[in-house]
Amino acid sequence: MNTAVAKGTPASTAVKGLKGVIAADSAICLVDGLAGRLIYRGYNIHELAERSNFEEVCYLLLKGELPNGRQFQEFSARLAEHRRLPPGVVSFLKSLPRDMLPMAALRSAVSVAGLYDPQSEESTEEASYQTALRLIGAMSSLVAAIHRLRQGQDPLEPKRELTHAGNFMYQLNGRVPTPDETRAMDLILILHAEHGFNASTFAARVISATLSDWYSVISGAIGALKGPLHGGANTEVLKALMEIGQPANVPAYVEAVRARKGKFMGFGHAVYQVEDPRARHLKELSRRLGLEQGQPKWYEISAELERVVKDTIHKNCNVDFYSASLQHYMGIPAELFTCIFAASRVAGWCAHVLEQWADNKIIRPSSNYTGPAERAYPPIGKR
Repeated sequence: MNTAVAKGTPASTAVKGLKGVIAADSAICLVDGLAGRLIYRGYNIHELAERSNFEEVCYLLLKGELPNGRQFQEFSARLAEHRRLPPGVVSFLKSLPRDMLPMAALRSAVSVAGLYDPQSEESTEEASYQTALRLIGAMSSLVAAIHRLRQGQDPLEPKRELTHAGNFMYQLNGRVPTPDETRAMDLILILHAEHGFNASTFAARVISATLSDWYSVISGAIGALKGPLHGGANTEVLKALMEIGQPANVPAYVEAVRARKGKFMGFGHAVYQVEDPRARHLKELSRRLGLEQGQPKWYEISAELERVVKDTIHKNCNVDFYSASLQHYMGIPAELFTCIFAASRVAGWCAHVLEQWADNKIIRPSSNYTGPAERAYPPIGKR
């Protein structure tokens, strides 16, 4: 089928980046950029951030409703079962170079994990749901294993008695986290779990629409998230904080960035024209962890940078901004930030794949042909 549209054909104007194009109906998430609202399955992100936890949010995204007590216990137990990685996957990770790039390792590890999942090619509704749970449960363990191997340490077995967020922190740092550290991870996972048709989610829907397998879908989504225009902004924010060094240095830094016509990473958003509703929750936990650890400097630099940049260029900070100082306080290195993002967003990816498969049609847009008009083929001696 020819899906290129010739120049001059009516209604053939391309929309660069598909901005504003509605590609499908979805009941999963509302991103209201004008009002600064983020809604998961009808629930405001502020309520979920203040009252919920990652396991409950995963259930909501996958099932469409909040769980009752029994459903929550069963779901949490099932998720905990899947945190333990197959020995073959651990052996694969151990075979990688110690200086492996975390996101490249994660992308490859997810692909390999599919070889150890007996249901990876099954397409029934129940098998698909179980594989979604397996992927969500395993993703945090994969990220933690990659981190520890890069440090020359062996991966840790998960602790089933800990929550998903608490266990993630334990597997990363090798100690049971404080309540504030656990809450910080829970919040990061909740706030990053879903955000509409972002690049990685749309990539997941495109791949799943071909009826490919789960692990190809999630590997592709990770590949999209790996790009610095999607998942790497908070890494750049931390670099800026380190460069600034002290709150008093913020005005000079802002002037220097403006003089070279640079960008303030963690400010502005492709969708939100007002405050990113996720940012305020991370800000408060960054402040609390900074005080708890006796290192308020990174929060104070962040708060001053937010104030000066907002006064100067009139842009609000986004979810990436305070996640940088917060994850630094949590002992997470900058090169792991995008992997943490993936360990959260996998819940949204899985919800969208299940929704895509429930009423599937292959995603095959047209292109606006801008090449030469049809022409004769010249013999090689006359070219």
